Amino acid sequence: MSEAFDYVIVGAGSAGCVLAYRLAERGHSVCVLEAGPPDSSPYIRMPAGFMKTYTNPALTWNFTYEPGDQVHGRSIAFVQGKTLGGSSALNGTIYSRGQPWDYDNWARSGNDGWDFASVLPYFRRNESFMGGGDDALRGRTGRIMTDVVQWRSAAAECFMRAAVETGSPLNPDYNGSVQTGTSWAQATVYKGRRWSAAHAYLHPARRRHGLRVITRAVVRKVLVENGEAVGVAYSLGDSPQLRTIRSNVSTIVSAGTVNTVRLLQWSGIGPADLLQDLGIPVVQNLPGVGRNLQDHYAARVVMRARDGVDTVNRRGRGLPLVREAAAWLLGRPSILGMSVVQAYAFCKMDPATRENDFTVTFTPASFKEGMTRRLDDVPGVTLGAWGMRPRSRGYVRIRSRDVNEPPILQANFLDDEHDRRVMVAALRHVSRIACAPALQGILAQQIFPAQACHTDDEWLDFIRRSGMSGYHLVGTCRMGPPSDPMAVVDPRLRVRGIPRLRVVDASVMPTLPSGNTNAAALMIGEKAADLILEDGPRARLAH
Repeated sequence: MSEAFDYVIVGAGSAGCVLAYRLAERGHSVCVLEAGPPDSSPYIRMPAGFMKTYTNPALTWNFTYEPGDQVHGRSIAFVQGKTLGGSSALNGTIYSRGQPWDYDNWARSGNDGWDFASVLPYFRRNESFMGGGDDALRGRTGRIMTDVVQWRSAAAECFMRAAVETGSPLNPDYNGSVQTGTSWAQATVYKGRRWSAAHAYLHPARRRHGLRVITRAVVRKVLVENGEAVGVAYSLGDSPQLRTIRSNVSTIVSAGTVNTVRLLQWSGIGPADLLQDLGIPVVQNLPGVGRNLQDHYAARVVMRARDGVDTVNRRGRGLPLVREAAAWLLGRPSILGMSVVQAYAFCKMDPATRENDFTVTFTPASFKEGMTRRLDDVPGVTLGAWGMRPRSRGYVRIRSRDVNEPPILQANFLDDEHDRRVMVAALRHVSRIACAPALQGILAQQIFPAQACHTDDEWLDFIRRSGMSGYHLVGTCRMGPPSDPMAVVDPRLRVRGIPRLRVVDASVMPTLPSGNTNAAALMIGEKAADLILEDGPRARLAH
């Protein structure tokens, strides 16, 4: 037997949760299918709990990029959220929109209505920003609580002074009129608690508007009849039994930059040559499905702190950790309520240019081997950097018709020479900040890399050997105008050639925004809701 709803949404990530709420509050019947379990882990509401949830395979999709020529043949692992809220339930909670130029560039490439002036109302709609800033640019009544980090270490204050000493002015709000400069981080955290998309949108929609949510639902195929999408086929957990959910108006895929591609390709929507090679009947030849993959590539430098310097390493064990837990339970500033980044510097390679080129991050903790999630045994700090707008492009494609087989993922990190230049400039700037007078009183020595880098070639070799994914994957179902042969969806997020089918997640972004991607994904969910509600039943007549 088959159930039917006005809208069927595949995936309960950031965009999917927002979209589900907005459609349900307007009285539509909506069903959301999520492959992961409920977001019931106690570590999810605790921001610092990402150190536990990221290593929990029940809550994550564990993916690995294919070996890359420019990263010394390494296979780089990364995770994506697999629970209600998607990655917003597990990420470092950073809220960073990027630069207006990012969205203006989307519009210049043929995506009318996606310029910054047009998307700003949707950024403002979804946030309740508790900090200062300009009310014309910041939202105060949205469902996502955002705030400036509350637990602020003296080490981070020293970092910000060092950033000023090396050319980055103080900036009270990098999500305001100007991104450039050094700032305390902003996060989807309020009174120490994480505000995931599920907490802010999905659960309220279930309580108030009758939203149906099915967890552990592995969607295996988009059902297409008479040329239009009519629902999906799915299984529960490991069961081989297929069930169907039908959509009266639209089927919407919001499964994320990797899994949206997998589902479309399994359904016969994608590059015809790939599908034919795998024995999958071609429903719609869309060569862009799986192309244009982009991700931020990050590298980190770890410094040993001098004796007596207050770091997360000191507070994160024994009796100090008990005190931090008590403070967190009372809603007071605590390391358990902190984001993965405490302070930023947004920088340019050429001061004369308008847009920033790279981001420098500061965390008052040292992690083993320059990685996250494992605190070092001795106190230290971590300074990271990543290029904001990489030009390298990769791809996602399925290996077979087996939904249990991981896809082929290739980011082609540093494949473009420009990306290499930006990363070298970024790590050189990190080194200048670490050597600035303001940090000399708290830093003892560099421990990662163990050997100091002096030349561009030495820095580039370190970047290639140690860099990692920023977990900011976008672009594999990019939107574009009819003249773009690789566009998968149009600017209204309708899949080309398949009426009543849309994609609403980070995969539709033509290019990476110059920030962490969760804020942009939330915005896409808000804007998509308006587009879909405007079209209504007319979606049957699209294309």
